[in-house]
Amino acid sequence: MPDFYGFRALTGVDAGALSAIDGAGLVDKDMAFGSVDGIHYVYMLDDDSGLTSDGFRVVEPDSNAGTKRWILCHSSDGLLPCGDNSTISDDLVAWNKFRVLLNHSVETGTTYSNDIVSTYPLVYTRGNAYQGGVLSPNGDIHFIPDYAVVGQKISAFGVVSTYSLVYTMANAAYYGGVLSPNGDIHFVPLYATVGQKISSSGVVSTYSLVYTLDWGYYGGVLSPNGDTHFVPRQATVGQKVSASGVVSTYSLVYTGGSVYYGGVLAPNGDIHFVPASATVGQKISSSGVVSTYSLVYTANSAYSGGVLAPNGDIHFIPASATVGQKVSSSGVVSTYSLTYTYSFGTSSGGVLAPNGNIYFVPCSATVGQKISALPAKPFSLGVCCSAFLNKL
Repeated sequence: MPDFYGFRALTGVDAGALSAIDGAGLVDKDMAFGSVDGIHYVYMLDDDSGLTSDGFRVVEPDSNAGTKRWILCHSSDGLLPCGDNSTISDDLVAWNKFRVLLNHSVETGTTYSNDIVSTYPLVYTRGNAYQGGVLSPNGDIHFIPDYAVVGQKISAFGVVSTYSLVYTMANAAYYGGVLSPNGDIHFVPLYATVGQKISSSGVVSTYSLVYTLDWGYYGGVLSPNGDTHFVPRQATVGQKVSASGVVSTYSLVYTGGSVYYGGVLAPNGDIHFVPASATVGQKISSSGVVSTYSLVYTANSAYSGGVLAPNGDIHFIPASATVGQKVSSSGVVSTYSLTYTYSFGTSSGGVLAPNGNIYFVPCSATVGQKISALPAKPFSLGVCCSAFLNKL
């Protein structure tokens, strides 16, 4: 007969942590029940799992683990972190509450096995028009202008329209943006020698960078602890801005020319850099460990930006790639067919809408393209607008 255990933390040195239960006395189908930061969890032991622990969906005993792993069976409703009250921090409490909401959709899966790819008309097109997109709280999807002289957006009802811009530039100083915990949108420096951001009230300001380079960074991602990471294109070091505004750099495993264009935060807290001309994938764990992994398809300027689907798949957005490529929540890399491709710069970035559609942001494309992921449980508008997902 299985035994029942209680816990008050998932991992750590605390004797009440789930991971602190000695694996020597555990048997298959043992159950564990606990409450952490107001969220209730149910885990079942799999005695021959051997899966890599992520401290949440899979928890490994600290001692005598062998192949035994605690597998998450259920979690109560999580919470959306507030962007303006400093709850997104190094203790990762806000991130773990948000992961509960992500996993409600990830675990539910999709209604059909194949995605539906289709196109939609645009109001304004030109070469290198936009680079990335951001979902606004009212449901509008905004394309971030590069060479475009007008802004363009898709309403929550699918209506495409344009609007006037205050600042335009013939040569791209910035490429993509990240919504920070306090509501500032950071522009990611491409040629720029200073950082630039727009506050939630519309105030534009600049700040100093530690490292600058022509073609330095493409896109960015908000990490679980609130750091805004710039994704390296030709930069030889990573660069990030903390939630308190401190700019710093860190070492990378793989560097080169035009290697990555944008990044995506996975449900387990890893930041995946999106491969452009890179021959390997590269990611940063929530604890700051940088590592690489194999890809199925590589090409020059293959992908630009990526999106997390409600089932946990990370989709790379095709630039010059002739096939789509995605990384599943379990780390499996695979490819799929596209409806529309272009010789260079088809799309640049994508945005996930609350209905589960992933819209590719048109760069040189003359039609829009989208993926209907058909999630059994789509992310809510709040999840899609979260700073963790809402970026290039």
